[in-house]
Amino acid sequence: MKLKAPSIKKLAARMAIAGLMLFSQFALAAELYVVTIEHDVPVQMRDGTVLRADIYRPTTAGKFPVILKRTPYDKRNVDATDFGLNAASHGYVVINQDVRGRYASEGEWYPFLHESDDGYDTVEWAAALPYSDGRVGMYGGSYVGATQMLTAIAHPPHLSGICPVVTASNYHDGWTYQGGAFEQWFNESWTSGLAQDTLNRVVQKHTNAMNGILTLPLGNYPLFELPQDSSDAGRLRSLAPYFLDWLAHPGYDGYWKRWSIEEQYSKITVPSLTVAAWYDIFLGGSLNNYVGVRQHGADEAARRGQRLLVTIGGHAGSSRKIGEVDFGAPAEFNEDEVTLAWYDYLFKNVNNEFANPKPVKIFVMGTNQWRDEDYWPLARAHNTKYFLHSSGKANSVSGDGGLATDAPRSDNSDQYVYDPTNPAPTVGGPLCCDWGHLAPGPRDQRAVEARPDILVYSTPPLAQDLEVTGPVQLELFAKSSAVDTDFTAKLVDVWPNGFAQNLTEGIIRARYRTSQEKPELMNPGQVYKFMIDLRATANVFLKGHRVRLEISSSNFPRFDRNLNTGQDAGGAAKPVSASNFVYHDAGHPSALILPVVASP
Repeated sequence: MKLKAPSIKKLAARMAIAGLMLFSQFALAAELYVVTIEHDVPVQMRDGTVLRADIYRPTTAGKFPVILKRTPYDKRNVDATDFGLNAASHGYVVINQDVRGRYASEGEWYPFLHESDDGYDTVEWAAALPYSDGRVGMYGGSYVGATQMLTAIAHPPHLSGICPVVTASNYHDGWTYQGGAFEQWFNESWTSGLAQDTLNRVVQKHTNAMNGILTLPLGNYPLFELPQDSSDAGRLRSLAPYFLDWLAHPGYDGYWKRWSIEEQYSKITVPSLTVAAWYDIFLGGSLNNYVGVRQHGADEAARRGQRLLVTIGGHAGSSRKIGEVDFGAPAEFNEDEVTLAWYDYLFKNVNNEFANPKPVKIFVMGTNQWRDEDYWPLARAHNTKYFLHSSGKANSVSGDGGLATDAPRSDNSDQYVYDPTNPAPTVGGPLCCDWGHLAPGPRDQRAVEARPDILVYSTPPLAQDLEVTGPVQLELFAKSSAVDTDFTAKLVDVWPNGFAQNLTEGIIRARYRTSQEKPELMNPGQVYKFMIDLRATANVFLKGHRVRLEISSSNFPRFDRNLNTGQDAGGAAKPVSASNFVYHDAGHPSALILPVVASP
């Protein structure tokens, strides 16, 4: 099948607005090729399973570099098709492949399990195609980014570059769990979407499948109220066995370690453009991947070949307005243009933005500007402790909680009751993948802050701008009446008009406070030190704004509710309420740790 490249009018229109785009300086190649498309080309894996791919290539003699996408989301969706046509018209072979067990490919779908071997085999097949010049790059985001990272650690000889967008570094912490808490909203919404294709395949294979299987109410069951009827449980396992396996492995054990990226950075040999995003659910993993390969890549070339771009939104959106905040025209981001520019630089020696000696480019919120940096985290950022203060009445935004760089002396502890049957609701933040029912991104937190089970600590209005760029942590001294509970933390930028803009957040399940491998219950009434990872941000708190910290024990349904019993999340234990105490005195100096960047 032969198609013309995207119309000149369409390309001209895109270039006309490029002045508003981040990478407007990237020039498109002068020559546009007519494109040939081959559908459902078979690719045999080492175990005999056949995967199928669509190939977009210039309709002319010659050899071209390959850009490969391996996706569970249908290789013929509009995004894959548009990029295939565009990149092929600019002198690339684009291959979009359905991963094992998805859409046109054979085999059984099970996340992460086959991606290293299948990725290796596909890269080497692509490199040997008669119109390939032997160099293969990969592209795409989210799980498609995972297929790149899992291929990279297998280091196929002809893999020459990757471009993982908003993806994770560890499929236990930062994908399925965070701080020991189950990522309920993501896991349920993502799995429900995936199950549709699996259901279609089951129906196709079993002509009597209509006799009952379509009655499975996917997504209707609350997470921990799965039906006890064995036939229903069997149906769930037939559609998403991995979901039940995730619940069965709440700790970081061998199930997860076999495909951990973080433990295998030394195997990665290729240059990479890592694209992360503020408000993205995989922000922490993306940043970890950049830093990890930069420090521990297979050789100096791999380490020096890393680039980091941190935009805004990711799974939370890609326009100038994310959530309830308009970040201005500079925030506009076009993933396809950036991907193509990366490979123009890498494979065609185009002297574009990626030739910049500064390997890091970040979007700084507040001032809403892009900035090039030498390092991530920023070398000039100074970790500054903002200590918690109150007279014991920090409950809700109406309380007396404060933040200051002065260390506490004899402050009274703050107390609240966490009732799992009435959890603090999720409002915005790094969510995926069901915008229709729970919207992501920055959203006003004032309704949540009115609850008595939310402790609120704020600075006075700032006398001057304060830039916070880098990893954010909370050092928390707390105790509970329960053997297990959660502690949540949220960094908020409070505007002069009262709008409380969430920036980044974190959670720790108490029994995983010292190790995600070996849970340890608490002694009720004993004070413990918790370190809560709030991932990272880049935000200028403008003059007149306030820095705010929220502390609670739930953020539902983003995270599952801790029932305070010490049992695993999949258990059927009756929940109990917990009285939780936060300490901030001379012996227990709880503090929000912010990477403060001095003004130039």
